[in-house]
Amino acid sequence: MKSAVSLLRNRLGFARLHAKASSLERFGLEHLRGNPLEQIKSAYNSDFYIPKCRFMQYVRAGDTDKRLGMVSENGSKMIELSGKTCAAPDMLSFIHQKYCMKSLMESAKYMDVEDVKPDLRLLPPIDSPGKIIGVGCNYYDSCNERNIKVPKTPEFFVKFGTSITGALDNIRAHQIAKRIDYGCELAVVIGKKCRHVSRVAAMSCVFGYMIAQDINARDWNVFLGGQTMLGKSLDTFCPLGPIIVHKSHVPDVNNLWIKTIVNGEERQCGNTKNMIFKIDYLIHRLSQFMTLCPGDIILTGTPAGAGAYRNPSSYLKPGDMVESEIQKLGKMRNKVVNPYF
Repeated sequence: MKSAVSLLRNRLGFARLHAKASSLERFGLEHLRGNPLEQIKSAYNSDFYIPKCRFMQYVRAGDTDKRLGMVSENGSKMIELSGKTCAAPDMLSFIHQKYCMKSLMESAKYMDVEDVKPDLRLLPPIDSPGKIIGVGCNYYDSCNERNIKVPKTPEFFVKFGTSITGALDNIRAHQIAKRIDYGCELAVVIGKKCRHVSRVAAMSCVFGYMIAQDINARDWNVFLGGQTMLGKSLDTFCPLGPIIVHKSHVPDVNNLWIKTIVNGEERQCGNTKNMIFKIDYLIHRLSQFMTLCPGDIILTGTPAGAGAYRNPSSYLKPGDMVESEIQKLGKMRNKVVNPYF
């Protein structure tokens, strides 16, 4: 099993990813060792050492049981919820419980706080959602990059749950996909069932947020008959993680920096304030057509910088390292490998 890595830093401002191209040339795992949650380190005040409603699923070394826990903002401390509280043992069931976050934080004062072990293995924060719904071209700078008009209504697509992989897991370069692209996105996790919800009430349906990479095969999306569903739903084409941050810890979701770095080179650097259709509208719009359920995931679009629209185009290939970061939500690091790795 791969060791978990430092992925989860919550910074007061947006932090650059410090990976250098020279250090990534080997693309081994040596540089991934250390505290698995080191990336949420912040030394501004002692409050960052208190585990909060920043939820992770993980497996301990020598064990096979999936566990649910909360991690501190500096990544050094954690509280295990599985088996030690009345909280459900996995993220999806926990969301269905509608656990009161205020009560959970109060109870956490009396729970055992432990150090995060280096051999902790992070799992996708949620691995069996009912729906994964994405929205295409939802950033103004992305429209400019493509030389297309700003859409008047959102255009949705779907990915399937079998495409989910973790924040440190490999992305497989399937042989049937020749033009594999990236796109870092803010992922919204629905917290309660909703149908025909108004924009005013839409945000009350949100549980929290995490990072997603909308990996997709452009050749299937565009060149081979517009097979968007196939191009976006290949196995491992939806890295999620590293944690789900409850909405109470993200006071302004419409002002978060987003970044993608490939092999040490910055490819995307945007901000959620440049979304065309905000989260409240996306939830409102979708709920007019379908029931949104706890654990459903909405991918809110990606800013400019995707490989297909660079000059010249630059697609992912085996050996590439893709790093994704969103302010307050942490970081993912996924290596592209051949499909038999």
